[in-house]
Amino acid sequence: MFKKIIFPIFFLSVFFGYSQNHKFKVVLDAGHGGKDYGAVYHGNIEKNIALKAVLKVGAILEKDPQIEVIYTRKTDVFVELQQRAKIANKSKADIFVSVHCNANKNLEASGSETFVMGITRNASNLEVAKTENEVVTLETDYKVKYDGYDPKSPESVIGISILQEEHLDQSIELAGRVQDFFSKTTDFKNRGVKQAGFLVLRQITMPRVLVEMGFISNREEGEFLNSEEGQDKLAASIAGAIIDYKNEFHNPSDNDEKEEQRVVVREEIVVKENPKKEIITKTETDKTEKGIVFKVQISASTKEIEVIPSNFKGLEPISFEKSGNLYKYYYASEKSFDLAKQKLTIAKQKGYSSAFIVAYKDGIKISITDAIK
Repeated sequence: MFKKIIFPIFFLSVFFGYSQNHKFKVVLDAGHGGKDYGAVYHGNIEKNIALKAVLKVGAILEKDPQIEVIYTRKTDVFVELQQRAKIANKSKADIFVSVHCNANKNLEASGSETFVMGITRNASNLEVAKTENEVVTLETDYKVKYDGYDPKSPESVIGISILQEEHLDQSIELAGRVQDFFSKTTDFKNRGVKQAGFLVLRQITMPRVLVEMGFISNREEGEFLNSEEGQDKLAASIAGAIIDYKNEFHNPSDNDEKEEQRVVVREEIVVKENPKKEIITKTETDKTEKGIVFKVQISASTKEIEVIPSNFKGLEPISFEKSGNLYKYYYASEKSFDLAKQKLTIAKQKGYSSAFIVAYKDGIKISITDAIK
């Protein structure tokens, strides 16, 4: 019996234990709405563009019988930020995607970028978060609802991010795909995946991203955003990214087992304003193991945690690797996938409900499917 100790470990959200009838649930959140117009430039209105784009994304996703779409709004209505989070959490969705248009006093600013929750002191990221968060001033008693949040204060934006690292790894995976698809279908500058403190994301208990499709303040880009052609391309990009993410992390096997393997997480952390991904992986243990090895990923954190059993609910052996700014922690190391599944069961019994299996070949991470083959 181990004494229960609480540590600042942030778990990844992955999809295990589903029957084949489980649908992949996607919450689509059209930014702003009703009395909240969002950014307005050159006659183009953000709330309208976001809604039209989201409805187009939903129409594409709904053609897939394995996907269920939940909308925070389908019409021009005002929905409070907390209510958007409640809709997402109540639905027990797999991912949350909030869609917006960017704006900047510099009317030449351009490009698409996708945000995940995280601490940032970057001035431009803070400015985007502050702008999107200003909607709370339209809500009654917003300072009470949002713990004294001041939309004009950088400290408030940073403060809401500190404990929001849960699902960070999976959120980055989804955000990276959104940016990839934008690059394939549009000529927009790829501004990359970034971190910032958004109120709409802070209470959501699943992987979540906020998509800034392009700059409505840029006349040419704004016209594209407001056009039928532009919305079709942007919607196709977002939907394609969601389907790509779903196919990798939510693929029920052909049998009826409730414990199912998942394709391994890609080693990509994109936080720079750069169209090219930087893949930086540092394996701290077991790097020289030869052949196929299966491990159970139990957690990830931006903080390094001492690798001792008491820090991981008594589990051992524990190994870890550093990927970008994340430390990923693994339990066990097995040559057999069946033995790995047994270890996964143990990890889940210990409380690591989001744990999943990953595979290596000669120290290099590969997909579960390839490893089993």
